Amino acid sequence: MSLVASPAALSSRHEAPIACADSASIDSDRSLDARAKSQFVHAPIASARGEMVIALDLRHAGRREVRIGWQRLGDPSLPAVVVQGGISADRRAAALQGDELPGWWDAQVGAGRALDPRRVQVIGIDWLGADGSLDAPIDTADQADAIAAVLDHLRVDRITAFIGCSYGALVGWQFAARHGERVQRLLAIAGAHRPHPYASALRAVQRKIVALGQLQCADELGVSLARQLALLTYRTPEEFGQRFDAPAVLDGAHARCAAEDYLEVQGTRYASRWAATAFLRLSESIDLHRVRPEAISVPATVVVVQGDPLVPPEDAYEVAGRLRGPVRVRVLRSLFGHDAFLKEAAVFAAIVRTVLADCAGVSA
Repeated sequence: MSLVASPAALSSRHEAPIACADSASIDSDRSLDARAKSQFVHAPIASARGEMVIALDLRHAGRREVRIGWQRLGDPSLPAVVVQGGISADRRAAALQGDELPGWWDAQVGAGRALDPRRVQVIGIDWLGADGSLDAPIDTADQADAIAAVLDHLRVDRITAFIGCSYGALVGWQFAARHGERVQRLLAIAGAHRPHPYASALRAVQRKIVALGQLQCADELGVSLARQLALLTYRTPEEFGQRFDAPAVLDGAHARCAAEDYLEVQGTRYASRWAATAFLRLSESIDLHRVRPEAISVPATVVVVQGDPLVPPEDAYEVAGRLRGPVRVRVLRSLFGHDAFLKEAAVFAAIVRTVLADCAGVSA
């Protein structure tokens, strides 16, 4: 186990940062097959899915009528936990029986897992703009307000925890800033109070690739290539070194590297489900994200991965030093980089359980 030391500059009023373990084995991101499907199907539990149409005041685009898809797992009488993932995640943190595809965080949500719908109700939404119908600037503040509207619809006055991963962490910070009285604790995984300039530069190039595809009437190709570039920021050079350490081969008259098939499969799969407009607007919303940590008093746990080019540990320490409330920082070493929350199931199960244990009213 390799540990990461915390900077001495971290204020003594905060809990000491805790480091976690190196990564586990690599999976191969294979296409969903029958065995994988059976792995993600859960036993019947209380659940509900729905959509609501409301008028929402968007930070940069004014008042708009928006459609919000939501899902709730667990009995409405249980303590409520909002769980949100990256820009490609939807309301389905866990799959239900009859779902064709797995949920984005089935490893953590389900009977006997860290987020057990028999003990908490797990609530999630589809991101505003994810269906491509909202061609206007979107802000993480808008997403936070959309979640608050869904909680009103579900008659949930206060949530026990907001657990956000990647883009979901950015929205979690906004929710804590804008609706702090409605949340007991925040778990922000791989997301800080602002986008890192290097990450914003990478996303700007991705958006230009999508725009070029649109100019060529090749929207799917543009989205696929942008997604392939994004994948290189979600994972680490070390993982690619282990998975794709093979010489390039000639494909006709052109060289082809060992990772190209993997990247093209992932990019094509993504582009088949995502419109160019959705990619562009949600990518922009990351770069529009800004929160003043001094405005947040909600107790928080911040988790980052050393070597993640999108959210470096320095950003976690900065936000921790500026928050008004108590904070715990955890820095992980993981072969999976930014995507560790999707791959390091045991490590993140322990983190989620610790956060829930800190919340009053949640049984172990």
